[in-house]
Amino acid sequence: MLLVALLCLVVAAIGLSFLWVRHLQTRRQKSLTRLLDLADEVERLLNRTQERMTAMQPLVERVPADIGAVAQASLGSNLPIREAKRDVLQHRLWIQKHGLTASQSEIDTACEALDRARARIASQLEELENAGADLARATEAANEAAQREPATLRRNPES
Repeated sequence: MLLVALLCLVVAAIGLSFLWVRHLQTRRQKSLTRLLDLADEVERLLNRTQERMTAMQPLVERVPADIGAVAQASLGSNLPIREAKRDVLQHRLWIQKHGLTASQSEIDTACEALDRARARIASQLEELENAGADLARATEAANEAAQREPATLRRNPES
């Protein structure tokens, strides 16, 4: 009877060990998938930001140069976007090189870093889109007001 109980205990321990290892493997796989998904999402946000900045150029060009100089300089510089895309590429290369051997903690840290970057970029993109909408409304209102003024009072008399 003792032998049967001991055998049951050994089988249960092996079963629990198997389940624990399987749980760890599943968690690791989910974390790696999340890491890749976050990299994709960050890259999509960066592309959208770049597209939005390009789309805002004509709006900023309609604003008098003395007012829109800072915005023009900001929109004209793609350096921050290029650097961020380079960072995403570095994350992808890290995943490719270390994904199979990295500890769960290292993978979790990489996920957290990309998640923070994603949140920051999404927030900045939202601010950019809000600023673009505000600028479009202000520019349209200014153009409408300018059309009601005599041509001699306009900054650009030919418009």
